[in-house]
This record gives sequence, C-alpha cells and structure tokens, in this order.
Amino acid sequence: MGYQFVHLESFSRKGDDKGRSTSFIFAEARRDPAASVHVAHPAPPVVVFGVDVANVEALHDAAADAARTVPKAGKPRKLRQDHKTLHTVIASHPYTMDEVRADPAKRAEVEVWERRTVAWLRAQYGDDLKSVVRHEDESHYHIHGYVMPTDDPEMRALRHHPGVVAKRAVMAAGPDAGEDTKALSKRADREYKAAMRGWQDSYHETVGVPCGLARLGPRRRNLTRAEWHQETNQAKALQAALDRANVVKGKVQSFVAAKRTEMESLVSTAGTEAAALRAEADAAKADAARRLAEAKATTEAAKAAHDAAMAEQQKARSMMDRVRQEAARVRAASARLQRLPSMLRTALDGLRQSRVAERIRATVAGEMDRLRDQASSAERRADAADRQARAAEMARRKAEDRAGTLDAALTETAVQRDAARRELQRLRPPEPERSLGAGFSMKPMPGRR
Repeated sequence: MGYQFVHLESFSRKGDDKGRSTSFIFAEARRDPAASVHVAHPAPPVVVFGVDVANVEALHDAAADAARTVPKAGKPRKLRQDHKTLHTVIASHPYTMDEVRADPAKRAEVEVWERRTVAWLRAQYGDDLKSVVRHEDESHYHIHGYVMPTDDPEMRALRHHPGVVAKRAVMAAGPDAGEDTKALSKRADREYKAAMRGWQDSYHETVGVPCGLARLGPRRRNLTRAEWHQETNQAKALQAALDRANVVKGKVQSFVAAKRTEMESLVSTAGTEAAALRAEADAAKADAARRLAEAKATTEAAKAAHDAAMAEQQKARSMMDRVRQEAARVRAASARLQRLPSMLRTALDGLRQSRVAERIRATVAGEMDRLRDQASSAERRADAADRQARAAEMARRKAEDRAGTLDAALTETAVQRDAARRELQRLRPPEPERSLGAGFSMKPMPGRR
C-alpha cells in the first residue's frame, strides 16, 4: 500500500503560465483530442457525483458571465479574465488501473476509497461541489472534483483554497508591533503552509487512515526503503484495526437498532395497555360516580321516608294521648253511670208516688242520652284513631323497604294502637238490666249488643 495523493488548484478563463484556462480544464476532463495528448488511449470520464463535464462547463460559463465585482467607489463591472472562477481537486489512489482490473479485492478497496473521498469533498465544499468524475485511461486510479461558487456574486473560487484564505487574512490584518513588511509576508507564508497541512491532515484522517494510506511518501521525508515498508505495514495494520472496529461498530449499531426496535415495541405496547387501563379506570370512575349518586339519592329518599314515618309516629302518639284522655273521661262517666242506678233506686223507692217522679225520669233519661252521645263520640274518635293508625302502618311498610331501621318505631305504633282498642273496649259502659219504674227503662248504648 502506498501513500495518499490529493491536490487542489484554481483556474480562471485566462490561461496560466502553462496555458491552462477553465475551457482547457473542461476539455481535458471531457477528453477532447486537443487537450488529451498526454493520454495514450483517451476514454470518456465516468461521472461519480453530480453532472457531467459538459453541464459543468455550461453552468460555469453562465455564472461567470453574470458575476460582477463592485469596486470601493464605482458601479459593478464584469469579472476580469484572470479572475479565478473554478476550483479543482484531484485525488489519486496508489493502485494502478491494471491492478484494479485484475484484482477484485483491490477493486473493492478503491471503491471504498472513492466513496470516502466523495463524502469528504461534499463535506468540504457543500453545494459548490458540482461534479466528480473518474478517469480510467491513465496509469493510476484517480478522480477529479469541480467546485464553483455560483452563489457568490463575484464567483470567488479562491475562497475554497485554504492556503490563500489564511494568507490573505494575515495580510489584511497588517503587521504586528515591530514587524516590517518582509516579516509580515513570511508570517503569511507560514499560515499558508499550516492551512494546507491542515487540509491534507483532514483528508488523511477522513480517507487515508481508514483506507490504509500513509500521510506522505518516502522521498518527501528521506525514509529508507525498510522504514517506508515498516510505515506501510503500520498503515495496513491500522486499516485492519479500523475495519475490525467498523465491523464491531456495525454489530453494535445493529444490536442497538434491534434493542431500540424492541424498546419501541414495548413502549408502544405499554402505551396501548396504559390507554386501555386509563379507559377502564375512567369507566370505573364514571360507574362509581353514578353509583354514588344513586346511593345519595336512595339515602335522601330513606331520610325523607324516615322523617315522614317519625312525623306519622308522633301524630299517632299525640292521637293516642287524646284517646287516653277521652278514655279516662269515659271511665269517669261510666263510673258515675254505674253508681247512678243504685242512687236512683234508693231515691225512687221513696218517691214512686211523688209528682216529681216524671221529672226525675226525664232528668235521668237526659243524662243517659248525654252519656250515650259521649260514648258514641268516643267510639267514633277511636275509629278515626284506628284508621289513622292503619294509615301510619301503611306508611311504615313503605318506609320499611328503604330504611329498615324504622321497623321498631312502627311496631311500637301498632302496639299502642292495639292497646287503645283494648282500652276502649274495656271502658265501654255495661247495658242497664233493671227498670227504674213505670214507663222508665235503661236503653242499650249504641254499638253494644
């Protein structure tokens, strides 16, 4: 394996001291007969990148005709014929064309070298790189790159020459303190060489090292043949190490890509499951809210029923109190009524022949009628209380379905109602059995048999 070769140069429409103008460069690239006398058997170039040479030349000539320079004081004017408008880069591989044609492995090596070189040129010049062609009719495998700053109104090709750019920057800044013009020029030349070394180093790091090429040849550094072969072997070993590193890198990238795909799949699955769980949780939350609302409504209804039952119970208790009071009055009247026959018998025994007998009978009859009315009224009130108690029982049964806690209260109401009935039954006065005299007798009370 040999060393790298990469060279740059800029041209104008006017020929240089060797007669090379932009038109000559394009003619040589196309392999026109007048410009290809140095090639034994000229062959058309192979386009590696961009457009062919004819299109490059047409694009160059149109851009150069349209470009203008603007002096510090004056109107724009056309470019001078010696204005550099085309920048070229030549890169050559150590393998000869015969070696490349005869050995597929070497053919594969130069193809890798070519792809890396084109990638490096594109990184260096961007859109200004218009074309890269390969010539296969010369001794060594090599390519030509054509760079044109068509976006620059002045079409300054030298802006792509790193040495010229560095030197002009030093000259434009002027001399340092205590520095004369000669010293300034020497410093500018040093910057020129440093910039060119940097350009060569960039190509070596990007293309030369991965392709196993040495940075410089043996003659440039006065190396012996043994030293040169040793450096060549080191370059090959470095290339092999880089190839192994690239293989490992490829495996790592494949592994990372596979894991990334797996991770993305897991993340997607987790996202889907999370969305389903969120939807399920939302549905459960909505159902819980609905059930809570229903429970609240049921609770409120039960409370209302409880309050109504308590009100009915209170009303029943009040009614039972009134019934007890009326029953007490009935008992008192019954007691008086039970004592009345004996009192009347005692009085009537001595007054049978008296004129006041009739009035006594009338008085007693009136009293008996009044007592009968009171008993009948008490019975009607008891019946009303019984109906109200039955209504309270029905309300209790309705409330019992919603709130079981009301059962005891309604049961107590039913017990009190039954007690009132028994109490009323017990308090009803007995029917008189004896006659109190001629034309006077005790009538049975209404409702008694």
